[in-house]
Amino acid sequence: MNEQVRAWIDKAEGDFETAGRELGVSARPNYDAVCYHCQQCIEKLLKGALIRFGVDPPYVHDIAYLTKLLRAGGIAFKADERDLRLLSQSAVVFRYPGENATAEDAKEVVAICTRLRESLLRLIDEDNA
Repeated sequence: MNEQVRAWIDKAEGDFETAGRELGVSARPNYDAVCYHCQQCIEKLLKGALIRFGVDPPYVHDIAYLTKLLRAGGIAFKADERDLRLLSQSAVVFRYPGENATAEDAKEVVAICTRLRESLLRLIDEDNA
């Protein structure tokens, strides 16, 4: 695995760990931040996967679009479109005043993130490239 891919994975893992820590606190948990960091984790892993397969990722934050780019390159990555939309929306909607994520929202987003993260890490590590 090259250094650039490793750097994207390291950043993604930081977001995943931050989301998990924040979900686990009892005093004033920030569920909005949990949702944001889950989206960031998957965005960064998608960019790492694109680089791993020879595609220079664009400067975008749309994980559905990044997934389409990966698939367009012939890479078999399965992700439910509803899950991708929910991850993207929760990262944006809950970032601004007016809407707040609940514990249930955060748990659902973490579950989605966990599934996609595991799949992307396996994909990136195929054949120990």
